Amino acid sequence: MTKIYVGNLPFSASESEVRDLFAQHGTVESVSLITDRDTGRPRGFGFVEMSRADASRAIQALNGKDMGGRPLRVNEAQERGAGGPRGPGAGAKRW
Repeated sequence: MTKIYVGNLPFSASESEVRDLFAQHGTVESVSLITDRDTGRPRGFGFVEMSRADASRAIQALNGKDMGGRPLRVNEAQERGAGGPRGPGAGAKRW
């Protein structure tokens, strides 16, 4: 199973719309759109899980494709390292 990062989504995009878009290129196992934890509003990105072969086809076909007037950024998701996106200790006070 391959996890695909989908960025620059229109804020109006729904999980079913994203699923339908990716389903044109293979079997979609899951779709997860990320929302702001405080406001509940969409953050404009999400993740789709597909088999490796289907994911490769979807990435090739959908990267740069227009959705709601925005060019999608579609690529294989990268694992976040320990401590979050900025590394361990990011944001900590240094005395």
